[in-house]
Amino acid sequence: MIILGLTGSIGMGKSTTAKMFADEGVPVHDADATVHALYAGRAAPLIEKAFPGTVIDGVVDRTKLGKRVVGDPDAMKRLETIVHPLVREEEIAFLEKARAENRPVVVLDIPLLYETGGDNRVDYVVVVTAPAEVQRQRVMSRPGMTRERFEALLAKQTPDAEKRRRADFLVDTSLGLEAARAKVGQIAGVLMARDRQKEALDENTLPL
Repeated sequence: MIILGLTGSIGMGKSTTAKMFADEGVPVHDADATVHALYAGRAAPLIEKAFPGTVIDGVVDRTKLGKRVVGDPDAMKRLETIVHPLVREEEIAFLEKARAENRPVVVLDIPLLYETGGDNRVDYVVVVTAPAEVQRQRVMSRPGMTRERFEALLAKQTPDAEKRRRADFLVDTSLGLEAARAKVGQIAGVLMARDRQKEALDENTLPL
């Protein structure tokens, strides 16, 4: 089974691209969605214990939690030691299920793929990209977004140029939805073909 990492900076269209892979029949594991689910599930009591008052009715209040950890490296590290292992467990369960179903290709949608070393556990990486001005316009149109906040978010992410340099595949979302969809279909087709070729090779090189 080929594991494809999907990443991209804020405002590049990564979530839309992930849905396109799902539409192609490729199972997608969304790290952000997993965190949201954990905040309403088994991570909540652990976070409440570490950060009292941040859980309301069994669900982590992200605003309250943000006020406790943003700008405090030690607090952020404490939160990460709680959440990251749980996300990894969910990812492993996703991969095991996909293997049991004989899926040829799966996608791990990880926003901070390069920043967290996630590229070391995937076979190929797709970077979703767009020109800087397009990215800026998209992000600045979001409710409550400010230039300072946008720049702070960018500062935490590997630059787009570096991501593109390290990528195996690129999806440029500035070219329109149909172009992006066609590119996703092409990538999925190439990887499914590679998986079939690998399977044939493995069968032909069995020890006598």
